[in-house]
Amino acid sequence: MNAGIIGIGRYLPEKIVTNADLEKIMDTSDEWIQTRTGIKERRIADDTIDTSHMAFFAAEKAIANAGITAEDIDLIITATVTPDSPFPSVSCIVQEKLGAKKAAAMDIGAACAGFMYAMVTAQQFIQTGTYKNVLVIGVEKLSKITDWTDRNTAVLFGDGAAAAVIAPVSEGRGILSFELGADGVGAKHLYQDEYIIMNGREVFKFAVRQMGESAVNVIEKAGLTKEDVDFLVPHQANIRIMEASRQRLELPEEKMSKTVDKYGNTSSSSIPIALVEEIENGKIKDDDIIVMVGFGGGLTWGAIALRWGK
Repeated sequence: MNAGIIGIGRYLPEKIVTNADLEKIMDTSDEWIQTRTGIKERRIADDTIDTSHMAFFAAEKAIANAGITAEDIDLIITATVTPDSPFPSVSCIVQEKLGAKKAAAMDIGAACAGFMYAMVTAQQFIQTGTYKNVLVIGVEKLSKITDWTDRNTAVLFGDGAAAAVIAPVSEGRGILSFELGADGVGAKHLYQDEYIIMNGREVFKFAVRQMGESAVNVIEKAGLTKEDVDFLVPHQANIRIMEASRQRLELPEEKMSKTVDKYGNTSSSSIPIALVEEIENGKIKDDDIIVMVGFGGGLTWGAIALRWGK
């Protein structure tokens, strides 16, 4: 039984913080930020919107897009490192808000690779026949763990959410292959104390290597070649890291999703936020081969090769 995406939706806060806005509160410049990251602006949620609110808004859209109801959901998996509180889980809060009365609920913490981990977990439940509809959410309110006096990290992050309903799909479609991985030795390079702490140089080196390797690995596992890939949706962390992955797959620029300029790095929500954008823009069509690949604190990584469509 193949598992794939039958519905998807996203939520982005209204408030836009530009590089020019950051120039006013720290020693940085629009040119410095754009040259090194590709980011022009990011969305920041206000004090009335927490992680679970954004997750709920995205989940509602995904369920509607799938043409099902909240009561059809069997399991909710939320990937986040910024829950409202240590417990209850964001998934439990969303379950109540949605009225998804029969759904089990849990959160996954794999940082920016979290959505890949959550999708693969959902796939297992569907392929075993245990569940039919699994709601997977990637959501972060990184603004609440960002040190706005640290110009090396504050310019990078944004808030947002996206959700997908994972369910059985027709033969040949859905998830074709995946790779999940971790290297706890690198945990010291990217972690949260009170705020996000990052050794940018080490994380960059890791990401450039691992994103490209994982993307190639899932293509090969699926019995495909680079020429078969129609679209790349990388974690939107840094345009230079993303470009390295694209070049590794030998794809033209127009076949890679780029939303980092508008939304910054939204961690576990960045891949599905970008996926929604490309579907809405008509760049992803039925039977297209999509590669999604991300990396994050842990250090973690994950990649999926997927044939789009129900």
